[in-house]
Amino acid sequence: MDGRHWMLLELAMISGVSFLKFKENHWFIFEEYPGICRLAIKSEDGRELRSFRFKDEDESQEVRAVERRVLLETLASRLPPDAISFSSKLANIERSENGETLLELEDGIRISAKILIACDGIRSPVAKLMGFPEPNYVGHCAFRGLAYFPEGQPFEPKVNYIYGKGVRAGYVPVSETKVYWFICYNSSSPGPKITDPSILRQQAEQLVRNWPTELINLINLTPDDTIIRTSLVDRWLWPSISPPASTGSIVLVGDAWHPMTPNLGQGACCALEDSIVLTKKLAEAIKSKRTSVEDAFKAYGSERWPRIFPLTVRAYLVGALLQWDNPVICAVRDNIVVPKLVRLGPVLEHTNFEFDPL
Repeated sequence: MDGRHWMLLELAMISGVSFLKFKENHWFIFEEYPGICRLAIKSEDGRELRSFRFKDEDESQEVRAVERRVLLETLASRLPPDAISFSSKLANIERSENGETLLELEDGIRISAKILIACDGIRSPVAKLMGFPEPNYVGHCAFRGLAYFPEGQPFEPKVNYIYGKGVRAGYVPVSETKVYWFICYNSSSPGPKITDPSILRQQAEQLVRNWPTELINLINLTPDDTIIRTSLVDRWLWPSISPPASTGSIVLVGDAWHPMTPNLGQGACCALEDSIVLTKKLAEAIKSKRTSVEDAFKAYGSERWPRIFPLTVRAYLVGALLQWDNPVICAVRDNIVVPKLVRLGPVLEHTNFEFDPL
């Protein structure tokens, strides 16, 4: 590896948004990004059902929406300039006889790694090597995009949710000029992959054609290269059934280990939490010299599983409830459940993650 002791391989600066919710924030690296102060829930006819201020519910609560490209660039800025090898797509992976992991990239480069920390996403080939099944499709698909306002976007720092029948949408500003939006809808199958932005835009608009006009405007102001459609998937890590997070000197982090639906906004947060716990376990092993890397990986998996498994299940259940399409149930939701029964505090309990600064 050119004399290096470690190497970070990155496929690309992935588009999208990370919706980060923190409790008792120690993520000083994100303090430069403006916080989100409120959450509003509307019906598809534009009627506001409920509005919350995060600080009114919990003074320690912090919510930030960060463009995925900006998030990666922020994290990468704390590393040496030549630490990351971009456009490194994995072509093949296998174990060698001496216990090392052999990686072959599509450009022909071969790497032999004594330790492999795999953060290679939902369709992780490393997870497949370790015996994990493909993630399960949950019955929903989502359009996502980043609307661009060259003269500055007009929205206040607020999360906006809109609930319909079998369809829901949302939008939130992520910078002075960009607003992230999504539309989630029921679908019996993921359907064919579509990359033509004009078709994606048309399909997204069709789903919300009679909804508040600001959502339609956001879709129309979205550059072609930022609009996507994805199927929502997850993987439940059943105790005593699912493979562990690590095998020998290979360990999984983030979506590679525990893909979850975005209904709680915790996917990226959990990956960051993984990184904190794994770093601490490795640091303890190096300092003490009595714990092996393999044992550190096992300790990381044991500590993280009790948090990850319930969150994955909860995210699935929240999505299933929010995707109701029965008119009677939706009427009860819009006129009783959301306006009178929903409290933001319990909804945000899953963001509690305490840790000391590294």
